[in-house]
Amino acid sequence: MKNNHRKGWMEGDIFQFLITSLKGISQVILIENALTGVIILIAITSTSFLLGVVSLLSSIIGTFIGKIGGADEAKIKQGLFGYNSVLTGIALTLYMSGPYHWIIALFGAAVTAILTASMMHTMKYLELPVLTTPFIILTWFMLLVTYRLKVINLTKELVPQDLSNWKLNIEGDINWIEGTFSGIGQIFFLDNTLSGIILFIAVFLAGWRLGLFAVVGNAVALLVSYWLGAEHLLIYEGLYGYNAILAMIAVGSVYNDNKQWVQPLLTGILAAILTVPLTASVATWLLPYGLPALTMPFVLSTLIILGARKVLPRL
Repeated sequence: MKNNHRKGWMEGDIFQFLITSLKGISQVILIENALTGVIILIAITSTSFLLGVVSLLSSIIGTFIGKIGGADEAKIKQGLFGYNSVLTGIALTLYMSGPYHWIIALFGAAVTAILTASMMHTMKYLELPVLTTPFIILTWFMLLVTYRLKVINLTKELVPQDLSNWKLNIEGDINWIEGTFSGIGQIFFLDNTLSGIILFIAVFLAGWRLGLFAVVGNAVALLVSYWLGAEHLLIYEGLYGYNAILAMIAVGSVYNDNKQWVQPLLTGILAAILTVPLTASVATWLLPYGLPALTMPFVLSTLIILGARKVLPRL
């Protein structure tokens, strides 16, 4: 009788751990919903089976570190130790090459969970969220390590460029339909319309308001980046959209207690607009190092608004 009870407890514990890990995937877009995590995982796997496996394992690793490290159980169950690890695992798998790059990516996912815990402690004094800062820091450092350690190599996509020879190319047409769905896909480094459609479904499933804010954030980024004369290729590939979507959801919904429509919508739009020049600026700053901007524009825009809100409570 005791053995059956123990077996049932273990099965329940494993199931709960898996649910938490799926929430870790959904938390990448600031949503705590296991079903949303499943649909996101389907979107990733439909593009790349390897990335799907790495995403799930990365979230499991991050969640496991939170568990064995004795973190607050509520934070673990929310998936807050998984999402930065997921992004790190995907990024390092894509941006590094070599026979063991996926192992290094999973190691990076583990370290990111530890860095997440460290930043949680630091940011609580500022009363500001960690967001995706641990993922950004760890990924940049790991990519820079490739210049000094032979065992780790960069992919050919990341090439340092001299700013003195840089030329802005705004030629070509914009595929607005592709741009509509590419933005949300780029949150997970995905660049195809089907994945974008699935991801929008995942967000709307968690709440129609969240879905609406994602659509508005992406539309704002498309229009503002086009109006400011951004490179057309980057616009419809979604490289201006994904940060705007995250900022819109974060500022307008997740970190906004106002139940009305006008203030959250306008503040979210402001945050989305800010991500466009921030994306252009951060991408230019990193060009000589061959590093991607990742979600730094989202982090900067969101922290600017949330920080200002402590002084300007109506913002």
